[in-house]
Amino acid sequence: MTQREEARKGNVTFAMQEVARYEGRGVSEIISGLVAGTIAIPLNPLHKKAKAIGVGKGLKIKVNANIGNSADYPNMEDELEKLKVCLEAKADTVMDLSTGGDITAIRRAIISQCPIPLGTVPIYQAVAEKKMTVDGMFSVVEQQAEEGVDFMTIHCGVTRKTIQALKDHPRLMQVVSRGGALMMKWILDNDQENPFFENYDRLLKIAQKYDVTMSLGDGMRPGSIVDAGDVAQIGELKLLGELTKQAWQAGVQVIIEGPGHVPYNEIVEQMQMQKRYCHNAPFYVLGPLPTDVAPGYDHITCAIGGTLAAVSGADFLCYVTPTEHLGLPEADDVKEGIIASRIAAHCADIARGIPGARDWDIAMSKARKELNWGKQIGLAIDPVKARKIHERRKSKSDDVCSMCGEFCAMKVSSEALKS
Repeated sequence: MTQREEARKGNVTFAMQEVARYEGRGVSEIISGLVAGTIAIPLNPLHKKAKAIGVGKGLKIKVNANIGNSADYPNMEDELEKLKVCLEAKADTVMDLSTGGDITAIRRAIISQCPIPLGTVPIYQAVAEKKMTVDGMFSVVEQQAEEGVDFMTIHCGVTRKTIQALKDHPRLMQVVSRGGALMMKWILDNDQENPFFENYDRLLKIAQKYDVTMSLGDGMRPGSIVDAGDVAQIGELKLLGELTKQAWQAGVQVIIEGPGHVPYNEIVEQMQMQKRYCHNAPFYVLGPLPTDVAPGYDHITCAIGGTLAAVSGADFLCYVTPTEHLGLPEADDVKEGIIASRIAAHCADIARGIPGARDWDIAMSKARKELNWGKQIGLAIDPVKARKIHERRKSKSDDVCSMCGEFCAMKVSSEALKS
């Protein structure tokens, strides 16, 4: 049975207990969230030794990191190095978005070394391996489920109707979702409906069999701030809400994917709209990016938008690296992206009043007050970088940094208040 089915029967699983323990919540709260669909635990039982991670209402904001090769750079070792970085930087989940080389071999290698939930986008493999018949696409979904993939992005909402909405209301950027664009092309080339929409029950049977969480993809997400909230995006979102209810009835867990590029002043409304149309299912956002002009710094843009999104209802942040819009990320880019999104997630946890979130900051403040550099560095979200910067230009005195020296505000105020 899936985690959702177990919860509906009132059964307590080890995964539920692990999530409750990590979140500092009661198991009953986790069960209630699974039953309501406001919490998901993406955990395929065939992914051996994977950690149970909860995503959704009342839980800590989670961060996903995308890895995966391309046809230009198909090296498996590079992706395993990125996975190592993901784990060291404390990403909550990873997605393998490989599109080149031996995709199955790469995924199997990643799964074997990945102790956190792993996601995929099956249509990438289907296209790369020329399995774009209806049966071919479903065979890829089942193959990946059998190998232990925990959650899958499936673009069920890209349909003839949503494509027509896009034609009737043209965008500046058209379709920027790779999976969404591939699905749209297949529909138009074959003059047929989206197989994952038309045969949705077939998809749900696979998901239920392996407890694969459906991450319903936003194929019509805006890729420019001027396209945010248009007819195609909202139409797809409403359809995903209908598909969510069908999945829940089948015992399948659901996460909804969201934008994308959204002006800062529209982020709150977008998050509230998603929760309304999709019945408070966990919301998974790429960014969102509130400006389009920061190539090389889009991990920062992502953190700015991600913080507000998470405070306003998003539950799951998909990182963006400095190479977004520019090229395939390397290991260092992966780390930068994860840290930026973890900062955003933690800021949101504080704002949302998540139990224990402020304790980390209080401990850091105490260490700063005490001028305890070792403790400050140990508490940093990136201790390696913090230590490197501190030691790069050390002060002549061990108890202060080289910025203020003898004029250190903490030292001056502490000494003054002793008298």
